[in-house]
Amino acid sequence: MATRNWIPVRGAQGTHSRQAHADMPAGTYEREISKEGFFGPAAFLHHPRPPTGWTSFEGPLRPRAFDLARLNELQASPWAAPVVLHNGATEIRFWKLNQAMPGLARNADGDQLLFVHQGAGDLFCDYGRIAFVAGDYLYLPRGTMWRLAPAESCAILTIQATNSHFTLPDKGLLGPHAIFDPAMLDTPVMDEAFRNHQAQDDETAVAIKKRGQVSTVTYPYNPLDAVGWHGELAPARLNVSHIRPVVSHRYHLPPSAHTTFLADRFVVCTFAPRPFETDPGALKVPFFHNNDDYDEVLFYHAGDFFSRDGIDAGMMTFHPSGFTHGPHPKALKNMLSQPKPATDEYAVMIDTRDPLEVGEAAGAVENTAYVDSWKAR
Repeated sequence: MATRNWIPVRGAQGTHSRQAHADMPAGTYEREISKEGFFGPAAFLHHPRPPTGWTSFEGPLRPRAFDLARLNELQASPWAAPVVLHNGATEIRFWKLNQAMPGLARNADGDQLLFVHQGAGDLFCDYGRIAFVAGDYLYLPRGTMWRLAPAESCAILTIQATNSHFTLPDKGLLGPHAIFDPAMLDTPVMDEAFRNHQAQDDETAVAIKKRGQVSTVTYPYNPLDAVGWHGELAPARLNVSHIRPVVSHRYHLPPSAHTTFLADRFVVCTFAPRPFETDPGALKVPFFHNNDDYDEVLFYHAGDFFSRDGIDAGMMTFHPSGFTHGPHPKALKNMLSQPKPATDEYAVMIDTRDPLEVGEAAGAVENTAYVDSWKAR
C-alpha cells in the first residue's frame, strides 16, 4: 500500500476512552470511523445507544443476506455456476456438483480460488492430483487446466481475481510463519491415481473463460498428459483447520488481522476458532464501524456465528460500504463478558475496494428481513 501523507489531525473531546476497543465509558457503545479499511487514521466515537438502532432502512446501502444453500441446481462446469456478486476485480459464484466434470476448465480471466463448503474428492490438473475435503481452499493459478471428481456431493464458493493474482499478506512483525506456515500449502502429486486418470485418454473438451465468455477447445486425447513439472508456480491446498489466528487477550483485533489471500482490489480473510478476549475492559464482539472504503462480504461455513443472529452455514451477508454496522443485539449482550472461552466459527470474508453488484441468482435467495435483524427485540 502506498504511503500517504494523511492530514495530521489529533484530538479528543467529551467522555472517551484512551485505548481503542477497550475500557469504554460506562453505558456507551464505541463506533470506529477509519480510512483504508483498518489501516489508515481512525476516530472512535462513544454513543449512549447502539449505532445500528434504526427503525427503517431504505435504499441501495441496506445490508443484505443470501441463503446460498438454496441454490440447488447442479452444474457440470464452474462457468455455469450462478454468479452471486461481481465487480471489475472479482467474480464470486456458488457451485454445486455431484459427479466428475465431463471436461476440463481453464480460467484465462485470472487466478481462481475454490473454497470447498461441502463435499470431498479429487482435483486433477496439469500438475497432478490433489485430494480435497470440506474447509479446503484450492488455489488455481491463471491458465491451469483442471477438473473435479467428487467422491460426494460438493458445494463450492469460487472467487476469481480478475486480471490479477492471489498472493499472501505481509505478516510484518509476526514473521512469515505466523497464521499459517507456507509449509502447510500442499501441491499436486503425480501419483498412481493421476496416472490412472491420464490413461483415460478419450476426446476431451476444455472450457476456457476469457472476458466472461467461454470458448471450447476439443482435443482428441486427455490434455492432462504432463509427465513432470518443476518451478515455483503451482496449484495449492490449504485447509481452514490449519489456520492459527493471531489473537490478543487484551484487544479485539480488526478483521484485517485474519487476511489469508490478497488480490489487487480485494482481500480474502478467514475467521477460524480463537479464544475470546479475557481482559475485563476489552471488547469481546466486533466493534461498530463505518467501513467507508470496502464492501464487506461474509460466507458462513461452519459453527456458531457468535456476532450474527439467524445466520446458518451456507449463508452469505453483504454489507455495502458506507453505513455503520456491527454485532446484532443478541451478541451485543455479551459485549464485555462471553459465556464460553472461545469462538467456534469458520467463515470466509471478502472485502472489495470497488462496489459489488448482486447477481440475479443471489437476489432469488435473498432474506429481505436481514436489514431488520439489528432491531432490539
